[in-house]
Amino acid sequence: MYVPAPFREDRIETMHAAIRAAGLATLVTMTADGLIASHIPVLLDPDPAPYGTVLGHLARPNPQASGALAGVPALLIVQGPDAYITPNWYETKRRTGAVVPTWNYVAVHAYGEVAFFDDPDRLLDIVTRLTDREEARAAAAGGGTPWAVGDAPAAFVAGMLKAITGFALPIARLEGKWKMSQNRPPEDRAGVVAGLADAGRADVAGLIATRPEAGR
Repeated sequence: MYVPAPFREDRIETMHAAIRAAGLATLVTMTADGLIASHIPVLLDPDPAPYGTVLGHLARPNPQASGALAGVPALLIVQGPDAYITPNWYETKRRTGAVVPTWNYVAVHAYGEVAFFDDPDRLLDIVTRLTDREEARAAAAGGGTPWAVGDAPAAFVAGMLKAITGFALPIARLEGKWKMSQNRPPEDRAGVVAGLADAGRADVAGLIATRPEAGR
């Protein structure tokens, strides 16, 4: 990933938090037929240190589950909040007009060799943890009483587990990019924060406010 110095994030805990907060990730692997990608929710376990392990599952018919080349690193891409940035928010536009639009975003790339498995106990643990996490989020947003895997008949759950393949990706390398207008002068950054807030994007505005210096 291309990461200019002002946008680099190298704090492991910050990148881990972004992975855990994301609703969806993209797993990219190399196969004999070329690259393949799947879009899946994932879990992050802290071990082994320092980067941890990403866990998830794919549909069993997905060719990625059987075609990923051994010994070739996989790439997991996680994206956080993002927003279009109009030059109309820049003080520099009013002063000189020498501005262009851009896009602010958060991205984390995790690299490592992925291993697939069919063990039903491990699969049940993954789908239970994923379900519990997302149901808690849904309930917090007004979605009512959380649903649990145990609410479905055990035989039905066992059958569904046979239809998926789990994966574990121990992270060997981790990259983070928080592109949040760090390269703009303070007055332009203030205009972006105000503009995003007015547009209902307090999530991105808040991230800009936590990164006030171009070198961080």
